[in-house]
Amino acid sequence: MIVKHTPEQIGSLIRQTRKSLNLTQKDLALTSGTGLRFIIDLEKGKSTCQFAKVLTVLHTLGISLTLTPPSKIGKE
Repeated sequence: MIVKHTPEQIGSLIRQTRKSLNLTQKDLALTSGTGLRFIIDLEKGKSTCQFAKVLTVLHTLGISLTLTPPSKIGKE
């Protein structure tokens, strides 16, 4: 089963998690070392957000990210 996540879905997950932790966007920006504008754009699903900062925000919120290579790699 292939699951494709869109920037909008990731932004929504970040927003839901932030709210469940009773954090404001400003709180998240401060604790993750990013700017408020970045958090706003990220939660809206802006596709051009800097990847390293996205990873930092995910880590700050305790959201894990799993990457799985294609099954054919390393089997030849």
